[in-house]
Amino acid sequence: MFVDQVKVFVKAGDGGNGIVAFRREKYEPMGGPAGGDGGNGGDVVFEVDEGLNTLMDFRYQRHFKASRGENGMNKGKHGKNAEPMVVPVPPGTIVRDAETGELIADLTEHKQQAIIVRGGRGGRGNIKFANARNRAPEIAENGEPGQENDVQLELKVLADVGLVGFPSVGKSTLLSVVSSAKPKIADYHFTTLAPNLGMVRTEDDRSFVIADLPGLIRGAHEGVGLGHQFLRHIERTRVIVHVVDMSALEGRDPYEDFITINEELKQYDEKLLERPQIIVANKMDMPDSEEQVEKFKAHFDEGTTIVPISAYTQEGLQELLYAIADKLDQMPKDIFESKPEEDEQERVVYKFEKDDESFEITRDPDGAYVLSGQKIERLFKMTDFNQDQSVRRFARQMRHMGIDDALRKRGAENGDTVRLLDYEFEFID
Repeated sequence: MFVDQVKVFVKAGDGGNGIVAFRREKYEPMGGPAGGDGGNGGDVVFEVDEGLNTLMDFRYQRHFKASRGENGMNKGKHGKNAEPMVVPVPPGTIVRDAETGELIADLTEHKQQAIIVRGGRGGRGNIKFANARNRAPEIAENGEPGQENDVQLELKVLADVGLVGFPSVGKSTLLSVVSSAKPKIADYHFTTLAPNLGMVRTEDDRSFVIADLPGLIRGAHEGVGLGHQFLRHIERTRVIVHVVDMSALEGRDPYEDFITINEELKQYDEKLLERPQIIVANKMDMPDSEEQVEKFKAHFDEGTTIVPISAYTQEGLQELLYAIADKLDQMPKDIFESKPEEDEQERVVYKFEKDDESFEITRDPDGAYVLSGQKIERLFKMTDFNQDQSVRRFARQMRHMGIDDALRKRGAENGDTVRLLDYEFEFID
C-alpha cells in the first residue's frame, strides 16, 4: 500500500531533574552545595532514508517519544544528556504543524535531518543557586518539559519526469516497457491508484527517474477522481511527459484531452505550466491514429515537441527517451528550488524571541480561579515542591509576572482556590 499522508504525534524528552545535595566529607564537613544539573532531554529528529518510498510505517506507529535526560548527581555531577530519537522518512517528505499548517521541514536529500521538536533543558542543581546571601541553598529545578506536537507528514514523490494524462492512455504500459517497474495494467480507468517509480537508462548511458502518476479527469484540482492524490506529486518533477491517446476509441478528441489536463494543472498551480512538457502521441498502432496525430499537430507551432509512439509495439520509444534525456540535460536539478540570488549574499539572522509571559485567569463553576499560560505552566513543572525554598522561589516568580495583582483585580481573597494544571493552591493575600 502506498501512503503519502499521515498525522503523527511527536514528544521530545523532558530534561532530567537537578538535585539538592551537600558535600559531607571527613575533612570538609561544611563543604557546601554539591547537587548537579540534570541532562537535556532528547530531540525528535526526522532523517531521510533513500531506501523508503512510502509513509506506510507511520500507519502502524503514530506516537514517537524521545528519552528524558538523566537526573543530576552528587558531587556536582551532570546527568547524561539523552540521545536524540531519529525517525527515518522517505525523500520528498514535508512536515507541517497539524493545527496551523506551518511548514516545519522539507526533506529531500539522503541523510538530511530536521529537528521536529526539541528536548527540554535539564534542571539546575543547588550548586547553581549558591550566592553570597545563600551559601547553602536548598533549591533545585525539575527538568524542563520537552516540546510536543501533532505533525502532518506529506510525501511528494521525487522523480525527474512525471507522466500525466487521462486514465487508460497508456502511461503504465509506457513505464513498464522503458524500465523494470511492474505497474498494474488493465483496460479500465484508474488502474493506477498510487504513483509508480521506474529507473530509465538510455542507450548512451544517461539515466533518470520516471513516475507514472494516477490519471487525471476534469475537476481533478478540486479533488475529483484521484486528482487530489496525484497533483501534489507532479510539483517535484522537472519535466512533464504528457501522454495523449491518439486512437480516440473512447470518443474523446486528443486535443481536447490535452487542453483539459493542462487546465487542471493550471488550476492547481500555475507554475506547473512553466515546466517543460513533452507531448507523447501514444497508441499509434491503432487504426486512424495517423490521421488523428496530423490533426493534433495542426494546433501547435513547429517548436513543440510531439513524439509519436506505440507503447504496445515499442515503436518510437528510443526517440522519446532521448528527447526526455536531452530536456533534462538542459535543466539543473535545483531549478525549482529557491534561488540564492534572491539575496545578494548569504547571511544568517539570529532573532531573540522573548518568552511569552502572558497568562489567562478564568473561573470554574465552583468559583475557583483557573490559571493558564505557557510560561507559568513551564515554571510550575520545573519547580520542586518538596523543597520550601523552591516553593518560595515559585511564589516570587508568580509575583514578578503580575499574577498576584491580576488575581486581586479579579476579586480573589484569602482562602480562595487557585487551579494550575491539575493542582490546586490557596490564595493568600
